[in-house]
Amino acid sequence: MPTPVLADKPRESSSQNGFNTDDMSGFRKIEDGSVISNEHTAKWRLFSDKGREVFLQGKLDHAEKFFFSALQEAKVGFGEKDPHVASSCNNLAELFRVQKQFDKAEPLYWEAIKILEESFGPEDIRVGAALHNLGQFYLMQRKLDEADKCYERAVKIKRRVLGLNHTDYADTLYHLGTVLYLLGKEKDAEAIIQESIKILEENGMGDSITCIRRLQFLSQMYLKSNRLSEAEDVQRKVMQIMELSKGWNSMDTVIVAERLALTLQSIGKIKEAKELLERCLEARKSLLPKDHIQIAANLLHIARVAMLNSNRLRKINISEAIAEVDKAKRYFAQLYKVFLIL
Repeated sequence: MPTPVLADKPRESSSQNGFNTDDMSGFRKIEDGSVISNEHTAKWRLFSDKGREVFLQGKLDHAEKFFFSALQEAKVGFGEKDPHVASSCNNLAELFRVQKQFDKAEPLYWEAIKILEESFGPEDIRVGAALHNLGQFYLMQRKLDEADKCYERAVKIKRRVLGLNHTDYADTLYHLGTVLYLLGKEKDAEAIIQESIKILEENGMGDSITCIRRLQFLSQMYLKSNRLSEAEDVQRKVMQIMELSKGWNSMDTVIVAERLALTLQSIGKIKEAKELLERCLEARKSLLPKDHIQIAANLLHIARVAMLNSNRLRKINISEAIAEVDKAKRYFAQLYKVFLIL
């Protein structure tokens, strides 16, 4: 099993007081489970727990004070090279990463890794967790070579300890894939990201927000390399998940559907694209104010598709082609009314 987590890693993006809790993903408990034995170790636990609590509330200044106090108590109560110190170093480093105080964060990450390696050996799962955090730190700064090295090593550790079908292994695998993609190693990135998605699906998480995001990233990779048919297949998969899980009363479903429609338009499947965009418009009108900018954008997409459909029909049926032009004019007229309101 992976190292326990100080603050559970969120599966969905959420915000509390304007603070994105996705950024606390590195708060992992990196210690040996020693019992609380004196005043300092008791304070270490108290400060760590309180720091986690206020961090989740978005009170980063308060969290910094608690995590710093926890670090000091860990050093006194457990010793300078104890895994509890590594845990506190990691927590404080993650906080500095979120605050983009990178010069303060980096030495703390390395100190945590050094302590863990000395305590448990270089192949311990806690070292793997710390390396994942450091990789995330470097990825955030687009230091891709450094991130690659961290994730590569973390992947090897997690694969050996956790096995090939563990979701925590899949998480690091996905991050490695994104780094490889940014480095221009698209073929390797694609295979790794596909594997991370497969692991989630085999663990019953195929309809999770995490899996959907990975599928969407994969579809974007295909679109950017002009592999439109493969992008369509992935987007249809996402669309099916969204329809079953959220239905058309969700803006998330509408956005996914619109992306699929635009891909279908690029492929030349004009009729299906138009039908999907019309359904998106209907859903948006029921979910949003009538003067919302998304409704205007949706109208513009449909009008363009109607013109494309008219051009396609011109050689087949001129009357139907004219009818499509009339539809496009009506959509442009609706679009004009929205802009007048805006």
